[in-house]
Amino acid sequence: MSCISMSVGLGNIWRFPFTAYENGGGAFLIPYLIVLFLIGKPMYYLEMIMGQFTSKGSVKAWSICPSFLGVGYGQAFGTLSIITYYSSLIALTLYYMIVSCQAILPWTYCRDEWENCVDSMPKEDTLQFPNDTSNKLTSSSELYFIEIVSKEKDQIDDGLGSPDLYLTLTLFASWIVIFLVIRNGVKSSGKAAYFLALFPYVVLIALLIRAVTLEGAVDGILFFLEPDWGQLANLKVWKEAVVQCFFSLAVGIGPIIMFSSYNRFDHPIYRDAMIVTSLDTLTSMLAGITIFGILGNLAHNLKVSDIKEVVQSGTALAFISYPDAIAKFQAVPQFFAVLFFFMLFVLGVGSIVALQSTIVTIICDQFKSTKYWVVALICSIGGFLLGLVYVTPGGQWILNLVDFYGGTYVVFALAILEIVGIIWIYGLQNFCDDVEFMTNRKVSIYWRLCWSFLTPVMMIVIFVYSMVTIEPLTYKKIEYPEAANIAGWVIFAIGIAQFPLWGWWYIKTHYKDSFMNTLRTSLRSSEEWGPKNPETRAKWIAYKEALALERGKKLSSNKFGFFKQKVYNISVGKN
Repeated sequence: MSCISMSVGLGNIWRFPFTAYENGGGAFLIPYLIVLFLIGKPMYYLEMIMGQFTSKGSVKAWSICPSFLGVGYGQAFGTLSIITYYSSLIALTLYYMIVSCQAILPWTYCRDEWENCVDSMPKEDTLQFPNDTSNKLTSSSELYFIEIVSKEKDQIDDGLGSPDLYLTLTLFASWIVIFLVIRNGVKSSGKAAYFLALFPYVVLIALLIRAVTLEGAVDGILFFLEPDWGQLANLKVWKEAVVQCFFSLAVGIGPIIMFSSYNRFDHPIYRDAMIVTSLDTLTSMLAGITIFGILGNLAHNLKVSDIKEVVQSGTALAFISYPDAIAKFQAVPQFFAVLFFFMLFVLGVGSIVALQSTIVTIICDQFKSTKYWVVALICSIGGFLLGLVYVTPGGQWILNLVDFYGGTYVVFALAILEIVGIIWIYGLQNFCDDVEFMTNRKVSIYWRLCWSFLTPVMMIVIFVYSMVTIEPLTYKKIEYPEAANIAGWVIFAIGIAQFPLWGWWYIKTHYKDSFMNTLRTSLRSSEEWGPKNPETRAKWIAYKEALALERGKKLSSNKFGFFKQKVYNISVGKN
């Protein structure tokens, strides 16, 4: 339940639908599903194995390959980057939920000072965006978000501005809820996970039923699913599929390893990995159909033939397009608004609890004498202070910047190093032996082929392509000032630098004989790798020794060359 509440979050509601729309509509689902099966599921299962096998967090688990310790710390930095802006999104959901309790939804009508504004509240059938006007008309929901809620700036050359009072209060309230959920570790967050995981589905299904029954909904759903086959040859689409898969499943940032580390050693982990990854994809599809069904209704009410005119990107999809659509519900739109934003709040809390718990667990692993709730409180205060940046007039600019450099590229690069360290350095056969000992289940050729070749090679190709073709970052088609881009690359550099810096630290603190000997030792698993329970560990050591003895005998009569042997290991799983 904790993994479901973590993986099913805001990314499924506002990020997936627009990402699909931007990258070929229905055609995006093909690379997304391929990426899910060749990268998402293999990485998710691998991380669950790492946590359960060692009963350690995302940093300590790197006893499997000590010189790769920096991968764990780099992923923690990426997690911290995501936490800072994720909490501001939760604050927005709480703000909208509160203002939705008014007799008239505040984003449904234009203020006197707003020019070229169109009320979101339905009036006459003639309401539309005139084709002959020289001034672009803007819905009141969009102006409400820009002018009243975020007070968004057109540029950030002169600074970000001061935090908004109301958003600061909702940010503070959000962090109080987050702290209360995580204060006792998995004892409290585990109980909360039942509500955090199940409640959003009740609301989402109710909204789905309402959405598909609206006039014009079919046009919106077809618009979402209509494929643009030409996009399949575009590597950018595949890169976006990987990013969406990582963001949605929370792969490569630590929570999966952290949660599975609390499992008993013989827990049926394979079942869990399949359920969570499949449910996450299903939720994304449900959210896409729901949102575009409602956007189709919005286009119908506004007499707009092109749905592109009512689609907003990123944060705006949840806080402009959806409120605009809810305003056109004929019966108690306030109820639907409160329900929707409460659902978003619950989804956001479920995800950020996992991210925050990962950071707290890493710190508690390093300082075992420190009480968990004390670390949770300090981290929550720090998260609130960092989140203040995003509730300023320039906050949406910074959110886009941090997500791009810290939440995307850092996580992507370190995920490649993660699978390289585990499968190529520790070794595919070693890892599969550990999995078979723990699960009493043979590792199939699907997992072996993905872990050893398909997953890392696909990720490397897509990452290199995206770095080579990277373009200057923009927000609403406006380029960032040079200082902001430099700050973004600094964020990326700090995250990536954790890998060589901690590798150098480990070699330096464990130096023996010569540099090369120490380097070779650092690439082997340390004595801390393996089951935590002494009795289970003794059985595991005996199991590995028996395998080594058996394979040693076969090796002397082995007629395979090195390359053929590796292929044989992948396909059959024996030496």
